[in-house]
Amino acid sequence: MAKPKPLIIVESPAKAKTISRFLGSRYQVKASLGHVRDLPKSQFGVDVDNNFEPRYITIRGKGPLLKELRDAAKKTDKVYLATDPDREGEAISWHLAEMLGLDIANPQRIEFHEITKEAVTAAIHHARPINMELVNAQQARRVLDRVVGYKLSPLLWRKVRPGLSAGRVQSTALRILVDREVEIESFVPEEYYTLGLAAGDGVGEAIVASYAGPLGEKGRVSAEEAALVVSKLSGQAVQVTSVKERDRRRNPAPPFTTSTLQQEAARKLGFTVRRTMSLAQQLYEGLDVGEGQVGLVTYIRTDSTRVAESAEAEAKQYILDTYGEQLLAVPGKRAKKERPGVQDAHEAIRPTSVLRTPERVKARLNRDQNRLYRLIWERFVASQMAPAVYRITSVELEGSGHQFRVSHSTVTFRGYQEVYQESNDQESGDFALDGLPTTLALLQKGQTLTVLEIQSEQHYTEPPARFTEASLVKTLEELGIGRPSTYVPTIETLVTRDYVTREQRRLSATELGRVVVDLLRQYFPEIVDTKFTAAVESQLDEVEDNGLDWRDVLKKFYGPFEKELEVAEADIDRIELPEETTDEVCEICGRPMVVKRGRFGKFLACSGYPECQSTKPLLEKTPGICPKCGLPIVVRRSRKGRTFYGCSGYPQCDFVTWNRPSDAVCPKCGASLGIRRRGGKEGLVCLREGCGHEQEQALG
Repeated sequence: MAKPKPLIIVESPAKAKTISRFLGSRYQVKASLGHVRDLPKSQFGVDVDNNFEPRYITIRGKGPLLKELRDAAKKTDKVYLATDPDREGEAISWHLAEMLGLDIANPQRIEFHEITKEAVTAAIHHARPINMELVNAQQARRVLDRVVGYKLSPLLWRKVRPGLSAGRVQSTALRILVDREVEIESFVPEEYYTLGLAAGDGVGEAIVASYAGPLGEKGRVSAEEAALVVSKLSGQAVQVTSVKERDRRRNPAPPFTTSTLQQEAARKLGFTVRRTMSLAQQLYEGLDVGEGQVGLVTYIRTDSTRVAESAEAEAKQYILDTYGEQLLAVPGKRAKKERPGVQDAHEAIRPTSVLRTPERVKARLNRDQNRLYRLIWERFVASQMAPAVYRITSVELEGSGHQFRVSHSTVTFRGYQEVYQESNDQESGDFALDGLPTTLALLQKGQTLTVLEIQSEQHYTEPPARFTEASLVKTLEELGIGRPSTYVPTIETLVTRDYVTREQRRLSATELGRVVVDLLRQYFPEIVDTKFTAAVESQLDEVEDNGLDWRDVLKKFYGPFEKELEVAEADIDRIELPEETTDEVCEICGRPMVVKRGRFGKFLACSGYPECQSTKPLLEKTPGICPKCGLPIVVRRSRKGRTFYGCSGYPQCDFVTWNRPSDAVCPKCGASLGIRRRGGKEGLVCLREGCGHEQEQALG
């Protein structure tokens, strides 16, 4: 009789396919397709009076799958639970063990952080019992979020609008966006001036220096101060008071964590957070790159920059063979201390092998998979390389008691920049190019120069920028709100609930979002308190790391929360949101049209409802004019929710574009120009097919 094959249960079919290829016919590998058991959707599912006992049920549609898994488990004497290596994955393994009748004390849980033959084989040889502290941390999160969501959401339905939701992380993130919107609206611009002078000795080329004091701060002065400095120094002499040269090293960025990958992919590739994680999941679960199905990157939900010694060794050998010893990082340098709150459960996101270079796998990946893989591969390899070295020359000038400064930096050793450079918004102002290096190098301390020209320039302070998905993720991480796995669903929920709009990659809180935050801030202050939400995350870590009773976390929260619910239910009257009016006029009765919301989004309805029930699609106009027929270009949405732009004359006119139309006009053909984002910068491109005109300058 043949010996029964051990059963390995993973979460996804793609992962099952990859692992089956590694292990061959010696094992059977099946997928659970994620969770098999959860709290009921249509009921609260938590017995608050019975110590917060959760009531789990089989997820609808998973019955046949569970029967298949039970039958397979009965036919073997060894079952391995290989769900994702995190809290949620541990909980899925526990649910599977419960549903399949397995003893959770048996060593049947295996975890691997990369889907390679070596990692999977090693994991099988190091099976362990299910970690109930990890499970309980996930149960605490799940039950706490259910309590908040199922108690607060109905309150919002009754008092504001049906279909709304509230949640611990979601509501705090919304508060951050609303606060930023209020900052922008209340911002009062302040005038200031900057000063620059050109000076020379009549022999070499003039140098251009910026004002450094003593008036104002950071070179900013008032109109009167600027006029005073200009009058004092026009046509006068200045003296060179300092000439300094120094070398500065710039270390490479560490390998990616989940949030830094999301941020850099947004800046460099223009990906949404959801798009980044979808592609990263594909790279992790495995793709056929000419050697069969193989995982290309390590586990993608992590907050650590730690790297396995074997991966470091392979990277160093690759760098040595490809670039030479001079580009290797010095051993023992740059040991980065992780920030407080980092779980460090998994290593950083890196390629499973640096020998699978982007060029080697390019033909087997689609365009976006290849772009993201290249980003991960280059960032990791660069992190193991030597720093870049800059020679910085700084010169200070003084005249009539006023100082001016000019500096210039030159790369003397590229180091890791041979492979990778961080995106522009990470660059330091210390490396701005000012002045002429040949001239600066010839200047001597004590030398006198003549002021050839001095000018002042007017500026106004600018309000803080709206958050992008990337900058919101960065802020949430810095505040300790949420975890790597929560950022995508948090942002998508805010957009779906109409709390936030997403235009040109910027997130803007809507009137509905403000109303909800104001209500929560008044009656449930801890729900939108960033410190409270971060403290809850720390308590969940205590459950995982130190065995804190997960039910105690819930008790501590629920007592005050229940009292706040009672007060809010009694005090809050129905909130009527102001109708969004438009310039459109009803074609039937002539009354103005207002914006309404239905199952399929916004539409226009007659303000005379119910007497007049006229409706029409809502067309959001842009400044652009259709290059085909001359009608206005409007905003449209694809089936997947992506924004694109098309002629308002559709279907008679089929013009569409991904580039947002602007009010600028093509100097070549007179058509509207569209805003196109490429390489992290914005530029203008003609919308008329065949024109080809582009303006490469970045937009403000």
